Amino acid sequence: MSARRLLPGAPYPLGATWDGNGVNFALFSANAQRVELCLFDNRGQREIERVILPEYTDQVWHGYLQDIRPGQLYGYRVWGPYDPNAGHRFNPHKLLLDPYAKALSGELVWSDAHFGFRLGGPRQDLVPDRRDNARFMPKCRVLDTAFTWGDDRRPTVPWSRSVLYEAHVRGLTMTHPGVPPVYRGTFLGLAQPGVVAHLVSLGVTTIELLPVQAHIDERHLVERGQRNYWGYNTIGFFAPDPRFYATSAHRDFKSMVQQLHAAGIEVILDVVYNHTAEGNHLGPTLSFRGIDNASYYVLRAGTPRWYENYSGCGNTLNLSHPRVLQMVMDSLRYWAEEMRVDGFRFDLASALARGRDGFDAGGSGFLDAVRQDPVLSRMKLIAEPWDLGGDGYRLGRFPPGWSEWNGRYRDTVRRFWSGEGGMIGDLASRLTGSADLFGWGGRRPWASLNFVTCHDGFTLRDLVTYQRKRNEANGENNGDGTDANYAWNCGIEGETVQPEINALRRRQARNLIATLLLSQGVPMLLAGDELGRTQHGNNNAYCQDNPTSWIDWTGGDEEMLAFVRTLIRLRRDNPVFRRSRFLEGKRLPHQVVKDIVWITPDGREMTQADWTLPYARSLGFVLGGGVAVIDEPKGLEESGDTFLVLINAYHEAVPYTLPPATLGRMWEVVVDTAEDHPSGTWAAGITYAVKPRSLAVLRVAGGARGLPRETGEGIGG
Repeated sequence: MSARRLLPGAPYPLGATWDGNGVNFALFSANAQRVELCLFDNRGQREIERVILPEYTDQVWHGYLQDIRPGQLYGYRVWGPYDPNAGHRFNPHKLLLDPYAKALSGELVWSDAHFGFRLGGPRQDLVPDRRDNARFMPKCRVLDTAFTWGDDRRPTVPWSRSVLYEAHVRGLTMTHPGVPPVYRGTFLGLAQPGVVAHLVSLGVTTIELLPVQAHIDERHLVERGQRNYWGYNTIGFFAPDPRFYATSAHRDFKSMVQQLHAAGIEVILDVVYNHTAEGNHLGPTLSFRGIDNASYYVLRAGTPRWYENYSGCGNTLNLSHPRVLQMVMDSLRYWAEEMRVDGFRFDLASALARGRDGFDAGGSGFLDAVRQDPVLSRMKLIAEPWDLGGDGYRLGRFPPGWSEWNGRYRDTVRRFWSGEGGMIGDLASRLTGSADLFGWGGRRPWASLNFVTCHDGFTLRDLVTYQRKRNEANGENNGDGTDANYAWNCGIEGETVQPEINALRRRQARNLIATLLLSQGVPMLLAGDELGRTQHGNNNAYCQDNPTSWIDWTGGDEEMLAFVRTLIRLRRDNPVFRRSRFLEGKRLPHQVVKDIVWITPDGREMTQADWTLPYARSLGFVLGGGVAVIDEPKGLEESGDTFLVLINAYHEAVPYTLPPATLGRMWEVVVDTAEDHPSGTWAAGITYAVKPRSLAVLRVAGGARGLPRETGEGIGG
């Protein structure tokens, strides 16, 4: 050891930190008795040295090695009591990943040796296992994070102008014709000009990536020849997953961000801090469990052998512990500052805001820490506002500064367009930003993250093609995935060649996407919906890393792509569809029109009795143009022309008497989901027949903005 000149080092920062001369190693463990640093050869196959960290300061074990360089592979062995009934599961026979590792090398190879107890033994997890698992484990890599960012600038798109696109790195790039084969499925694949051009031509402002932090494929999936495609099984909160890079974990990811930023597109990461890949008390010992189980996880009071399972994945990270909270905050700042992402979507965010008495929006250490953080408080923050606890559904209850996945929006819009009656009141609330959920504490319409489809569930095409899930390929006897799809197959289950059914499905898909993009709040598209992507009825394709989940760039629906582009441009060019304040049905400042007027088919303003009609399946409203004062950097923003939106989910046409247009002008049709190329003008008092199961948008003729124009871009840019 004299040759390596082991020095005391420092307890901060945690992890392995290269300073140009050597590496400081620091690992938190409040209950360990000894920590050994294990160094491996360049292939990660042979342990070449084991070093006892010499210092223990403020519950952090640390040491400094002067002759270690970037690229060094390492892991830890942590000594302490193995006493599950007391919450301790130390086992020095298990090589452990550093929670702060910034890069991993190799993949986990499943073996019984990964379990801290004798798997299958009569006393289950109470007797420790003494087999060494090192040769089956990925290794941590010391990293030099230097990167030349050049003139990179964050796009900083205001919430009111944001259009999100939820995508998977592999799914987006595996078959794209503009991505070289060596880069398909990787960060560099997503950075290719053809992929970026598609996003730009579509008009999205922000890409939300499914988890890219290092994760583990569950053993039962591997044994079935499958993988955890979605990635909600994290084991390394600082390291990009090795399966997504072609050359270097950090250079590849940063190059991707750099290219997207240059195109004006933000990057949001879907992050999973509610649980880890170590599962319940019968799960493997890979990192946190063997480092300090009693600190990292929420254990049951009085019976700490067992884990609280608010995630549904066997365990819950204990963000009430200051060091665990520190790890999550350090991870978020790392991705925000070092990797330059623009925001985060938090999986099962209610679990992160739990205290001793359950969900606590006002006193959660995590929510409070984020709110006061000078870096994170300026990021785009999106909560999935539920978990699997009994009190975990908290839609609308996250604090100011957060946007929330609005699952009620999804369900209401689906139910309405599937033909369910009595939905117009709830639909009106969802169309106008869900003020009933978010209209408190100075929150704005962008607190509602609206979506009709997402990774979890049917694609848009499948939503109008199937009513029942078809998940047999997952290997779980079709028992996985939700049955609450609120889908309508338009009369026939599955694909068909019948032209009338396919025409109706095409119209229904247009209805759903138009509703989404014309609603107040922030719209999120599922990648591939603009191309008619299908998963053949699978509504839980979490383990389908194959063409089921990948976008088929060669067989895309050009007409749907053109329609989505048109709607996004319409939203972008007309702020009436993305107001920064909730609509109130009141007269706009210095205008003769209200911000919104709800109308009946005979052209009059709706009364309370009209809202309660149980058979109602149509809705019309006028969005008034004018000038609105908003709290964005520009201060004032023109709200644009006046629009009339007519929605009909009946199986028959509904004639609407057109209300007066401003300045006595005519109405011109902009969108009609029942027509490929709608056109024409109508005078007030004339009847416009909204065709069965369709949506129409009309604008006061002669507006200054003009109609959106198609640019002729094809699939893939």
